[in-house]
Amino acid sequence: MHRRENWGQPLQDIAHGFLQVLNQHQDVALILPLHRNPTVREPLKEILDNHPRAFLIEPLDYQELVGAIQRCTLLLTDSGGLQEEAPSLGKPVLVLRENTERPEAVQAGTAKLIGTNSSTILQETHELLSNQDSYHKMANAINPFGDGTSSTQILKIVLEHFQGS
Repeated sequence: MHRRENWGQPLQDIAHGFLQVLNQHQDVALILPLHRNPTVREPLKEILDNHPRAFLIEPLDYQELVGAIQRCTLLLTDSGGLQEEAPSLGKPVLVLRENTERPEAVQAGTAKLIGTNSSTILQETHELLSNQDSYHKMANAINPFGDGTSSTQILKIVLEHFQGS
């Protein structure tokens, strides 16, 4: 969570949505790396810090982030980068924004724009946690950002080019 557009009331609404998910789904834990900016950090801590299944942690480096994504069920984020990373790991993304710079993820079905309304956050998260068809549809959608083999494809083309000359 870091988008300036979500500062203030939207961020509080997001935190309340997370709290509703935790209260309705006793088997769910929230892992939330906190942005270093106090404008983002403090409202989230104020609302979520005392919940026993809300783990507010320091920002993760890239390898830690990938490991966390691999172990999670789904992502709720306002991050454009995570909208790109999660589909490669087969994780649905609920985007906590009204729009995205990654419309191809929404069009492909790997991400869904849900905004910041706490009730919508609960409803959309509940749908993915309780409906296997909905979950698998997003988790197994074709990754619009590639299949992870670009370096192999590039190497093949370069080798063919130089071997052919």
